[in-house]
Amino acid sequence: MPILNQNVASIFEELADFLEIDGANPFRIRAYRNAARTIGDLSEELSAMLEGGDDLTGVEGIGKDLAAKIEEILRTGRLEALQEIQERIPASLGELLRLSGLGPKRVKIFFEELGIRSLDDLEAAARAGGLRDLPGMGKKTEEKLLKAIASRREVSSRFMLADIAPVADALMDHLESSEFAGRLTLAGSYRRAQETVGDLDILAVSEKPESLMDVFVAYEDVTEVLAHGKTKSSVTLRSGLQVDLRVIPEASYGAALHYFTGSQAHNIAIRRRAQARGLKINEYGVFDGEISVAGDTEEAVFSSVGLAEIPPELREGRGELEAAENDALPDLLEQKMIRGDLHAHSTASDGHDSIEEMARSAKEMGYEYVGVTDHSKRLTIANGLDELRLARQIDEIDTLNDSGLGIHILKSIEVDILEDGALDLSDGILQRLDYVIASVHSLFNLSREQQTERVLRAMDSNFFSILGHPTGRLLLSREPYEIDISRVIGHAKQRGCFLELNANPNRLDLHDVHCRAAAEAGVLIAVNTDAHRTRHFPFMRYGVGQARRGWLRKSDVLNTRSLVELQKLLKETRH
Repeated sequence: MPILNQNVASIFEELADFLEIDGANPFRIRAYRNAARTIGDLSEELSAMLEGGDDLTGVEGIGKDLAAKIEEILRTGRLEALQEIQERIPASLGELLRLSGLGPKRVKIFFEELGIRSLDDLEAAARAGGLRDLPGMGKKTEEKLLKAIASRREVSSRFMLADIAPVADALMDHLESSEFAGRLTLAGSYRRAQETVGDLDILAVSEKPESLMDVFVAYEDVTEVLAHGKTKSSVTLRSGLQVDLRVIPEASYGAALHYFTGSQAHNIAIRRRAQARGLKINEYGVFDGEISVAGDTEEAVFSSVGLAEIPPELREGRGELEAAENDALPDLLEQKMIRGDLHAHSTASDGHDSIEEMARSAKEMGYEYVGVTDHSKRLTIANGLDELRLARQIDEIDTLNDSGLGIHILKSIEVDILEDGALDLSDGILQRLDYVIASVHSLFNLSREQQTERVLRAMDSNFFSILGHPTGRLLLSREPYEIDISRVIGHAKQRGCFLELNANPNRLDLHDVHCRAAAEAGVLIAVNTDAHRTRHFPFMRYGVGQARRGWLRKSDVLNTRSLVELQKLLKETRH
């Protein structure tokens, strides 16, 4: 299998990390990071472009030097520039940069002053109090680092859902293209749309299972064969992901799919329910003594214990059995129900496509409306808009709406919430907008009380509509800031405003538990992609998956409304 775009992007990100530790030119570092983002967003695989004779410098932001390095990676699977720098700087230092609050300058000091080369070294030094005498360090910093190390160890073996999706799709295509595959289904946490995935489980039906196993272990992306059996094999892929393939008899397929989809808590609850009825459930079926009474479909498995079939996203042991028993399972949100995206950026701030290009792309998604929400002036790194530039953008949007694009562009801004809870722009300009998204982009280390009060004060602003990415987390890299989400939900209900479920796969913020709590409180959720280019709009699939895990129905989601209904609700948030 050719090297995927995400593999190339990861190598460039790693090179940028080591260049930062080495104190290289910031512009050079930024070039690799920008290239990694560009490559990660491409809809076409670079390997296919190279194979087809395309000039890689035709990709936006990719010059001759980067194109040559991309070709080197695609042809050899390695990058000499990265290997050269790792001869001087231990490769294990890259892991330290993944720790929250730890930048390259401090990593370099740890390495040069204390000889710290790994997470283990850093943990030992922090526990021994060996860091606190370094410049800018202290006992509290050591404690924070120990907490960050523990968190990092917890997630280091997991992958973001969006990173796994192309890998999973390519592997499934490989298996389905063989003559030996019958039914094939991805199970496990991937099927439950969890935010991160530890491994992949694939279930299959095959008349020639040994031949299908041979096809599986011979896959070009496999770097290690962990097991190669007649009906089960395990491999490790180039990305480090472990994949298990099991061939299941047709009569047991539903039972196996239920069992290997999980979660563990859900499966235990189902088994106990079966035992109370004198039945036994396992991956082979449902049994009354030695007699099989169900197992070919999941519906039959659930029916055998008196339940309606429970959607995979709800199988977490959080009351889904009781809901199924009482005919109270929600009709979960589906992507086709989304009428528009209320969070998108353009070239006016840190986006990569114009307002018109973003609007046309949103129209191709089948949307009725799209909101343009560039950053406000406080976020200088994102070229945020001041009042004058925002006023010009408002006029530009009015002109585009009059031009007959076939989609309505809503006028908005993603305004920064300042430390005191004030919004970054004046009411005079905010009142000209259709709605306002307000977000925290700084001072993540405030106490729980301070951060909560900061956000609550912002929500009381005259033109506040939606709280953007409410906990500020970045999956696998930044913990959510301390905030009392229960108070935020209660205040949103009282204030009559909304919360965002940010569908960017690096965020998926709100957490599914918070989504459910908001819906139960009667607070509507806006499921938005935070698109920074046209290719980001399909991220909506991850937001919908998270919404389903949070038990959200169509009626719980703000942007399932028609434009007229939406505008009425947005107007009601304005004081």
